[in-house]
Amino acid sequence: MGRPVTLFTGQWADLPFETMCEKAAGFGYDGLEIACWGDHMDVRTAAADPAYCAKKKETLAKYNLKCWALGAHLSGQCVASLYDPRYDGFLPPAVKGKPEEMRSWAAEEMKCTARAAKNMGCQVVTGFVGSPIWNYWYSFPQTSSQMVEDAFKLVVDLWNPILDEFDRCGVKFALEVHPTEIAFDYYTTEKLLDAFGRRPAFGLNFDPSHLVWQGVNPALFLRDFSDRVYHVHMKDAAVVLDGRSGILGSHIEFGDNRRGWNFRSLGHGSVNFEEIIRELNAMRYDGPLSVEWEDSGMEREYGASEACAFVRRVDFAPSNIAFDDAMKK
Repeated sequence: MGRPVTLFTGQWADLPFETMCEKAAGFGYDGLEIACWGDHMDVRTAAADPAYCAKKKETLAKYNLKCWALGAHLSGQCVASLYDPRYDGFLPPAVKGKPEEMRSWAAEEMKCTARAAKNMGCQVVTGFVGSPIWNYWYSFPQTSSQMVEDAFKLVVDLWNPILDEFDRCGVKFALEVHPTEIAFDYYTTEKLLDAFGRRPAFGLNFDPSHLVWQGVNPALFLRDFSDRVYHVHMKDAAVVLDGRSGILGSHIEFGDNRRGWNFRSLGHGSVNFEEIIRELNAMRYDGPLSVEWEDSGMEREYGASEACAFVRRVDFAPSNIAFDDAMKK
């Protein structure tokens, strides 16, 4: 169909931005979904300094690349989550170990991300929203329904002022439904969209890899939430339960073959991408197909290049005729 094929730079943030651009162009990509960490995007500078954004766009253009979206997963996660010492791995030093300061920093970071996206000419920011009850997902000790309702209300209360800034900037936020988010599967997604009153600024970054291992059909998810899908991640995961492994991962690191599931490079997992493309065609989605490359068992440059070719091969156009019209002639 010719949808633009982009590469999310979150897993490549160890590289300088220009090096990332050069590599992505060499792999065959049309553009980048730029991660808002590392050298790739400083959102506070981008929100305030047009020259900074002009330089980023100049570098993209040098390699015939474009940018349709920014990825703000790290800061977004900190808006509505309880403090977790693991967050210190990416929080700025001034707020490490300080829950309220972390939350204030994250909220302002997200507002700056909306302004940065506007200045970059992007209409979408992908990311996370966090969850104040993720660590209560298994109901022992009992997680009461009131705790759940209070948590959804807190997420909405914390995010609505941020989304007001997105509205002012003409940018939409696309949540990646994902474990550790308050919306991590089908019904929590439905509940969160309703909690936000289906406001247009808040939608979804569809990523099938986080659904398939949970037993959720990604194509049906896409069909039912088609009006809220603002961005699409192309990412695969393989479910390989063998009678010993469990679906929860056993506290074994990604890439270990003993796990019950693992992220895989595109075409090497359990996701049926043909059904996804058919649903995207039916909903007339013409935005980017963004490869989020994660496969601990494969060299990443080989994988990113192969993944780009896979997306171009699987992205077929819908028919512009009814196949049986010829019988009428």
